[in-house]
Amino acid sequence: MGWFTPDEWQAIQLSLAVALRSVAFGLPPAVLAAWLLARGRFPGRSVLDAIIHLPLVMPPVVVGWLLLVTFGIQGPLGSLLNEWFGIRLVFTTGGAALATAVMSFPLIVRAVRLSLDTVDPHLEAAARTLGAGPVDRFVTVTLPLIAPGILSGAITAFAAGLGEFGAVITFASNIPGQTQTLPLAIYTATQTPGGEVTAAKLAAVSFAMAVAGLMLAEFVGRRMQVLLGRVPH
Repeated sequence: MGWFTPDEWQAIQLSLAVALRSVAFGLPPAVLAAWLLARGRFPGRSVLDAIIHLPLVMPPVVVGWLLLVTFGIQGPLGSLLNEWFGIRLVFTTGGAALATAVMSFPLIVRAVRLSLDTVDPHLEAAARTLGAGPVDRFVTVTLPLIAPGILSGAITAFAAGLGEFGAVITFASNIPGQTQTLPLAIYTATQTPGGEVTAAKLAAVSFAMAVAGLMLAEFVGRRMQVLLGRVPH
């Protein structure tokens, strides 16, 4: 691809694919978790909130190790997935996507929860008085109103997923063409004699994609707010 070698281009493509899959994995449960935290009143709510946000404060390597213990071949869930469905996550692209999804999950939850906090509960109450059930209220009233938060959270999580390192290398290892994402390729280049140029090129790509992702999240969020009539043009 001109400026990039096939191996470098493969790492860039793999990073994009892993980040995209991580958002696809994490978005539905993140919306559900945000709704439970914003609207639910149940014992253990604060504990659930703390557990969901743990990846923000825990070392990524620890998160990767916990995934390895849980989803490894000998782990309680990993062994069941392997025996029942023939699915192995450890040291695979799917495992890299899972590790990335776990690390970016709180970002989506926080964005969606902030959007839920801005929704006027009287609108949902009015829909309830008109006979709308919980699912109908969520789909027709709540979901359109929190769409900016969902999109912004998803894009931010995607941008963060492009840079995930610790959890991925611990759970999925650093396998070229399979789990070697852009950050891992940069790390490999820094450990290789004469790899400074490669590391600089890949770091520039990583920086550009991160900035583009954050700017896109801001633009989409504001654009959706305008379309919903919450802010002036």
